[in-house]
Formats: sequence, C-alpha cells, structure tokens
Amino acid sequence: MRTVADIPHPSLKITLLAWNSKYLIKFEKGDFEQTYKVREMDVEGDEGAKALIDDDFIEAVENRFLAMRDAFVSTMRRHN
Repeated sequence: MRTVADIPHPSLKITLLAWNSKYLIKFEKGDFEQTYKVREMDVEGDEGAKALIDDDFIEAVENRFLAMRDAFVSTMRRHN
C-alpha cells in the first residue's frame, strides 16, 4: 500500500492511498473511520483522486461521522 497524500483538514485526518489498482480515501475522526475505494481507471491519476475530496464530499463525511457516533452512543447506552 502506497500513501499518495495526507490532505490537511482542521478536524479530520484525510489520507489518500493506492493499493491493488484502487485508490482508498480514508477519513479518520476520533475513534471512527470511513474508507472509500475508487478504481484507478475511474479517475485521472493521483490528482484526479485528490479532486474527489471536495467540500461537499467532506461535509457528507462529517455528517456521517455524527451519525456513526450517535449510533454507537445509543448502542452503548442500551448495553450498559
């Protein structure tokens, strides 16, 4: 697995990786992570993969992190 780029962001760790003819876009926030796989043939190289990480995508990812946290807190409350 090759690290293509670490993309700066104030509240997320964003890493673009290349592996097995795919790009992996990995977002991390606290104890949670999301990974998206994109076939290399679907984008134009490293720069094309980086271009996918736009403001709208990041906003959707941040909203999904909130939903993930809520789901996890809910299950912890039910089982403690």
